[in-house]
Amino acid sequence: MVEAVIRVVGLGKSYSTAAGLFPALREVDLSIETGEFVAIMGPSGSGKSTFMNLLGCLDTPSSGDYFLVGSRVADLDRDQLAALRNRSIGFVFQGFNLLPRMTLEDNVALPLVYAGVERAQRRERARQELARVGLADYAGSLPSRISGGQQQRVAIARALVNSPRLILADEPTGNLDSHTSEEIMTLFAALNRGGISIVLVTHEPDIAAYAARQVRFRDGRIVSDLPTPAQALTAC
Repeated sequence: MVEAVIRVVGLGKSYSTAAGLFPALREVDLSIETGEFVAIMGPSGSGKSTFMNLLGCLDTPSSGDYFLVGSRVADLDRDQLAALRNRSIGFVFQGFNLLPRMTLEDNVALPLVYAGVERAQRRERARQELARVGLADYAGSLPSRISGGQQQRVAIARALVNSPRLILADEPTGNLDSHTSEEIMTLFAALNRGGISIVLVTHEPDIAAYAARQVRFRDGRIVSDLPTPAQALTAC
């Protein structure tokens, strides 16, 4: 039996507003198995970003349970949760989130600093991941010296440097042109074929088509959870 890298049961999240509690997420049940590539879709305000924040342990649910790689997140203290996130999840964001005064090598190595890896090993692993995304020759460059597509590749290398089981990608092509978006999604597809689970938020059907499964949210609930049509996957 394939292990679920993510399992949520009755997950809910409400926020306090002037008008009272607003339920951004309502009673969500979902499992994502190791090695899956899943696209999370839905209109603005549907709950997809709230859901991703909960999956990344960037926020806490108001109700329900979240199991990450078999561990019940609510049972973990702050240090245990930080350690689980660091070794299990790689994050890729729309805005790249690179530190402008650090070289690409140092940006990629940053998660290893938090993991307590010594400097020589950090440099070696960062350079390996930059090579993996086709940027081996840019290790000493600053983010301002490379294109947006290259910056997103650096962000992916940073997400990979701790050898995570899972990548969470929030609108990773939102700031990129169509050609560069295709290159980034081809890279994600290759990483998934190598065994990494990927959960991707997008509102673009052509980007979602790279995933094997599409989960759609509306009004804080899952309204569909279907395999991507075979013809769409073949086109990718």
